Amino acid sequence: MKGIILAGGAGSRLFPLTLVASKQLQPVYDKPMVYYPLTTLIENGIREICLISTPQDIPRFQQLLGDGHRWGLRIDYREQPKPEGIAQAFLVAESFIGSDPVTLILGDNIFYGGDVFHKAFKDFASGAVIFGYRVHDPSRYGVVEFDGQGKAVSIEEKPTAPKSCYAVPGLYLFDNEVVSIAKALKPSPRGELEITDVNMEYLRRGTLRVFPLSRGFAWLDAGTSTSLHEASAYVQTVEKRSGMKIGCPEEAAFRQGFLTLVGLQTEVARLPRCEYRDYLEEVLAEAQRAG
Repeated sequence: MKGIILAGGAGSRLFPLTLVASKQLQPVYDKPMVYYPLTTLIENGIREICLISTPQDIPRFQQLLGDGHRWGLRIDYREQPKPEGIAQAFLVAESFIGSDPVTLILGDNIFYGGDVFHKAFKDFASGAVIFGYRVHDPSRYGVVEFDGQGKAVSIEEKPTAPKSCYAVPGLYLFDNEVVSIAKALKPSPRGELEITDVNMEYLRRGTLRVFPLSRGFAWLDAGTSTSLHEASAYVQTVEKRSGMKIGCPEEAAFRQGFLTLVGLQTEVARLPRCEYRDYLEEVLAEAQRAG
């Protein structure tokens, strides 16, 4: 399976911060925002990744992430001249996807906790997989409705009268049919190719699975100034209490076997003296003690 990080958009909800840098390059506590979705993909075994962003921001992402080889990845880049919906990503990245299944993650979504993602990726064979997360303000999101047996029966994009409290977070797994489905979409009234319409097509075909996320799972959407601050506070609190970092691609790549012990040593050595390096030195020392 290949992965897409959608990191485009104008970032207008974060104005004036986005006059300086792309939304997905803003800091979430001690790391650039894009590190978090990147780490989520790595943790779930994805090592071929396409990052989609604006023409002006692509060079900044390339400077930050490079081609991914230092983490055992391959990172390609595609330009999205103007944002025309999440589902547009499958058209922009069509040549990257090829004949493979693909997972799409939004560049401003941060996930932490539980093993639902790991199971979903491991068991994925065909169709589509999305997730449901209970929120108090579902009208801001795509909303999934369940029947009495827990089966998804409808999905609505930003409904004024939500049929449930379960929002669909920005992580989706699709088989290769998603490309042809995206090509057949018509723009919504707001002029976008909606990811909800893609999900609805899979639902109509009877090949959509929805996994509810548990109470202990955290989903943070860092797309506004307030939520960006809240995400930073959350990450700081968890990292301080647990002693483990959230959104650390070097550690994730090492634990996935994408990066060898020698490779991790090389990565640590190239970093300047900082708290981030101190943490990776602890990871390295622990691995060396374990033999």
